[in-house]
Amino acid sequence: MAMSVGPGGEDAPINTINTTPLVDVMLVLLIIFLIAVPVVVQTVELELPKVAFEVTTTKPENVSLSINAGDDGSCQVYWNMTKVDSSELLNRAVAKLEADIAKVGGIENMTPEDLPEVHIRGDINTPYRCIGGTIYTMQRAGFPKVGFISEPDPGSLSIQRL
Repeated sequence: MAMSVGPGGEDAPINTINTTPLVDVMLVLLIIFLIAVPVVVQTVELELPKVAFEVTTTKPENVSLSINAGDDGSCQVYWNMTKVDSSELLNRAVAKLEADIAKVGGIENMTPEDLPEVHIRGDINTPYRCIGGTIYTMQRAGFPKVGFISEPDPGSLSIQRL
């Protein structure tokens, strides 16, 4: 038989806790969460595009912009071959869109196919602020379609939309 040593005898409260079952339960819960969390996080089904590039149809009413960074870190934006600053870019874009709307006889006659697109060619070393600012300016002018022109890697395949 075991004997209790110390003051209080058999009726004294025990002030120690056996933590082994608590640790066992916590380890089981940890394993359950480690298994369950990745399953919950990755439940969104996505089908990502499987194209290297898409052929762009160039229409005469589309706006072609080229963007690169200057030697001093400034943003250089070219409308076709003419260098423009941000205010001139906004004014030209608004005037272009208004002229295209007037050409079809008003906004009520405009279809999504009639809207001109903005095609941006950005140099690979251009900071994001230059390209992002240009996108913002063109969207502010009213152009809903802004796309990027890129050069595919040699040997990559192209899948064309039919």
